[in-house]
Amino acid sequence: MKNLFLLLFGFLIIQSSFATELYPAISSYQADRGALARKYNNPLSDEYFQRFDKLYKDWLDALNRMPYDSYSLDGKMDYQLFKNHLEKELFFHGLAYEDFKKISHVTDFKNDLEKFYQTRRMAVKPDAKALAATFTKVENDIKLKWATMKKSKPFDSWQKAELASQTVEALRKSTEEAYNFYYDYDPEFTWWMKKPMESLNEVFRAYGAFLKEHFENTLVKDDGSGIIGKPVGKLAIEKELTFNMIPYSAEELLEEGEKQYAWCEAEMIKASEELGFGKDWKEALEHVKNTYVPAGEWPQMVAEMSEEAIKFLEDRDLLTIPDMAKETWRTTMMSAERQKVNPFFLGGESIIISYPTSTMTQEEKMMSMRGNNPHFSRATVQHELIPGHHLQQFMNQRHFPHRRVFNTPFWVEGWTLYWEFNLWDKDFPRNAEDRIGMLFWRMHRAARIVFSLNYHLDKWTPQECIDFLVDRVGHERANAEAEVRRSFEGSYGPLYQLAYMIGGLQVYSLRDEMVESGQMTEKEFHDFFITQNYTPIELLRARMKEDLPKDFKSTWRFLD
Repeated sequence: MKNLFLLLFGFLIIQSSFATELYPAISSYQADRGALARKYNNPLSDEYFQRFDKLYKDWLDALNRMPYDSYSLDGKMDYQLFKNHLEKELFFHGLAYEDFKKISHVTDFKNDLEKFYQTRRMAVKPDAKALAATFTKVENDIKLKWATMKKSKPFDSWQKAELASQTVEALRKSTEEAYNFYYDYDPEFTWWMKKPMESLNEVFRAYGAFLKEHFENTLVKDDGSGIIGKPVGKLAIEKELTFNMIPYSAEELLEEGEKQYAWCEAEMIKASEELGFGKDWKEALEHVKNTYVPAGEWPQMVAEMSEEAIKFLEDRDLLTIPDMAKETWRTTMMSAERQKVNPFFLGGESIIISYPTSTMTQEEKMMSMRGNNPHFSRATVQHELIPGHHLQQFMNQRHFPHRRVFNTPFWVEGWTLYWEFNLWDKDFPRNAEDRIGMLFWRMHRAARIVFSLNYHLDKWTPQECIDFLVDRVGHERANAEAEVRRSFEGSYGPLYQLAYMIGGLQVYSLRDEMVESGQMTEKEFHDFFITQNYTPIELLRARMKEDLPKDFKSTWRFLD
């Protein structure tokens, strides 16, 4: 009976942080977006861009007609989140459409193919003989276009050349998908279309490969690092900051990154002097790197560190940690190939451990072991598990789950880095080696602000970013290369790397504002924060202060 009561009580708590007045609208929007993406399956087409432009505008119009003043605080919070999300999606969708228009002439033979794959959606039976002739004509049109492009001035950037190639490939895939719908199910279609499709496919692929290399190297594509990213430029950075409610310029954030780095360096020198290395903190860092352990012993040590962090939090009553969250985390090992991009931990419900394998060279093995030594790792295990990413994901599945569409790295990585700040303040490091381990990562997060912004503002190349991490932070070179590759070739947005430190400073400032004033205990602050799901931190601050006007604007100068 007692267990049933606890289950029901827990269900009521979840319900109280689930259904707001905006929940049906947000859920419908997510369903609409998914349905449209499945139907309009060529994301590089006028049809796709125009339909999604309409989707965002229609939902903004609907949102504007909703009775905001009648909503609860959580409903108002959802309204603000939804409005910010739609405006962001509409803006960047528009930028992407403008980029597409600049290169769309490379598929000016597309009309008949688009008609084919669009009518296929409703299973309209094609005139196979006529379609075979159409495919042959399109193939000839591509060859003519290709010959013309060879004589034309190349694209002025590799980004345009790559987008042109992707546009051709998207059209090819949509055509092939429609072809496969009929092939072998319609005997007449199969008889007429088999050879024309094979031939068209071959020409499509060759044309796309040509376009990818059809550019003047006015922007460096490969600076020798082998890393090919996409700098987004100042306008996109400024807009991303606006939609993430960070009322600072890129230049101000660069200055903050240098300021945070200077604090870390001063603390590094203190720890170095304590260990007998004087002011040469890089020698002290080398000493810490060489505390690595044999490969077979490492996974168990990581698990022990995870339990240690949980005990530290619970002994001080800093946060409510559900028993199920403690029960369900687990460990896996990271492949050697994946360590080229992720040389350290990744986390969530499963903490993914990096350490050498037999397939690595001796140099690669030593870099992996030195970069994942116990003192470095003790600083980040809790970042990946509890109270970090595992607890975040656990709570996000149970509290306001409809807000997961509003994903922001400042909430995701800001919370986890805040705990590194907080644990430092609470003497989590046991000795100078532990402090160097924590400072290495804190210095790294400050460096991320500097190298990621300089890259996206077209000031630094990837190689300069690698050299910066090696020279200023003390990374192993292979690990620095992996970090930069992950930052610029992965699926991360342009603000993701700076969001660690800047988000952490936001949470730290908000905690001081709410806890030091006596409005909340520290545990109440942590419990409230972790149950709000994805949200810009300034908006979460407004929710805590119960101040959410309909015309809410970002003004919080948290760094001041």
